[in-house]
Amino acid sequence: MVNITDSTSHFSVAVIMTCHNRHDITISCLQLLYQQDAKFDVYLVDDGSSDGTSDSIRKYYPEVKLFQGDGSLFWAGGMRFAFGEALKNDYDYYAWLNDDTMLYPDALSSLLASHLTLINRGYSDSIVAGSTKDSITGKPTYGGAVKSSRWYSNKMEFLEPTQELQQCDSMYGNFVLIPRSVAAKVGNIDSAFVHAMGDIDYGLRACQLGCSVWSAPGFIGTCAQNSADGSWVDPNLSVMERLKKAFQVKNFPLTSWTAFAKRHFGFWWFLYWSLPYIRAIIGYKDLNMSPTFSEDLESNKSS
Repeated sequence: MVNITDSTSHFSVAVIMTCHNRHDITISCLQLLYQQDAKFDVYLVDDGSSDGTSDSIRKYYPEVKLFQGDGSLFWAGGMRFAFGEALKNDYDYYAWLNDDTMLYPDALSSLLASHLTLINRGYSDSIVAGSTKDSITGKPTYGGAVKSSRWYSNKMEFLEPTQELQQCDSMYGNFVLIPRSVAAKVGNIDSAFVHAMGDIDYGLRACQLGCSVWSAPGFIGTCAQNSADGSWVDPNLSVMERLKKAFQVKNFPLTSWTAFAKRHFGFWWFLYWSLPYIRAIIGYKDLNMSPTFSEDLESNKSS
């Protein structure tokens, strides 16, 4: 029987992270990360935390390559900063990790093994997304993403994992493995995105460039999904409150959302572009009927 750890241990891996004022969550994430049965370096951007996160990282995890932001980077900006630093050192693989994703001990080695399987199948230029579930309810939360089969919808739907690799259209960036060959083609997270959409855009662009995205078998850890209560789709808020939230950086800011819509929605992009704002006016918070993404509530991503 082949030992997965032995077969993947010779690869160089950079784990890419960002955080902001979630000290206990970030430290718990790092604690579980360093229990992985694989070798890696960590590139982490602390985007202006005021809760002592950087001090604890320096104390308990001095090997982390720690960079400082000023609080304006948010998820996409912080990940882009860390990813850019790692790309300078030409690793075999880059693993994106959200700091609220709590990994199982074999999470990284299982994604590496999945990619080796894909290489043997002729898909060397492939991204592998790990799937998470809620630690309390057991409900699947994030991982691979596929386009809705409904012609009138631009929704990206979460693809629940099976025991087999499944091809996707894109992915949510909670825990994602990107090989050097894909990073060379796609580059970094696009600077058009400050917080959300950068991960979905990256996967879509990868596919447009001849790469592929796959959902790994099973689950690699836990991550809770945010509630719709108090968000831009909560009907208990006024229309103006919902619209104000919809335009905020963590949801659908005009510049980022317009760039995404023009890039990925084709001739009718303006129609699809308007959907989240219409939804904010209506106050429709059914997560399963989102007109855009499964993760289009105020994001659980850090920063």
